[in-house]
Amino acid sequence: MNTEHAAAVRDNAPGRVWLITGASSGFGRAIATAALAAGDTVVATARKPEALDDLVAAHPDRAVAVQLDVTDTARIADVVADTVLWYGRIDVVVNNAGMGLVGAVEETSDRELRDLMDLHFFGPAALVRAVLPHMRRNGSGAVVQMSSMGGRFTFPGVGAYSATKFALEGLSEALAAEVAPHGVKVLIVEPGSFRTGFAGGGALRQSAAIAAYEETVGPVRSNLPDSDGKQEGDPDKAAAAILTALASQDTPLRLPLGNDATDAVLASLDASRTEVLAWEKVSRSTGYDD
Repeated sequence: MNTEHAAAVRDNAPGRVWLITGASSGFGRAIATAALAAGDTVVATARKPEALDDLVAAHPDRAVAVQLDVTDTARIADVVADTVLWYGRIDVVVNNAGMGLVGAVEETSDRELRDLMDLHFFGPAALVRAVLPHMRRNGSGAVVQMSSMGGRFTFPGVGAYSATKFALEGLSEALAAEVAPHGVKVLIVEPGSFRTGFAGGGALRQSAAIAAYEETVGPVRSNLPDSDGKQEGDPDKAAAAILTALASQDTPLRLPLGNDATDAVLASLDASRTEVLAWEKVSRSTGYDD
């Protein structure tokens, strides 16, 4: 887009301007579609932007597809700069790009763990740092962090995946308190099982198995891929819920999505409280007597 065209677009950008990563499928695609249906403008990014050709063709005046691998931090800076040049602002950024990894902690290689952390933590952190100066300048904005119910608790076979989401949620909780005085919201989304394609195809990888973990991790290795296309959650309804939360005066910090996520998060919170209370006397016994 040349400078003259950029100025024309900037002066006429309808609604809010969204920058969405991993927009070619799943939650990213559903959120982009919902934002466009609401009359907003969407910069939809993907490693293969041609997968977004139909979305752009349906909304040529309000949608643009951009190549972005969120592990490429230099490219992140360029995409943010271009978006601000084109539209003059970024109102909502959605960190959605991701993948799954199944494997026991011992089975997970250092390379696998680092690659997943780059995708789910360091990339999103870099994008947040890049957009915040513009949001602070405008005194408004929203950061949507696509986490998981696995960002609150975990279970055998998904320790690496959950570790990246735990890290993202910790960063985002601090971020929310830091940027609130500047008019910027942070929303951590914690979906359960949705029909996004996450459990099948190239979005789910598996570490090399060790026989000792067949009893604990083996069921996850088979059950997660088998669930693909059968999940209860509807990505379009998830996108609608996210837009509803962002539109609220009291946007929550965390938003579990789906019956499974809601039930599991509540059960995890109850179990955590029960454990703390059971060990409260020991926990409080560690101070100096004087």
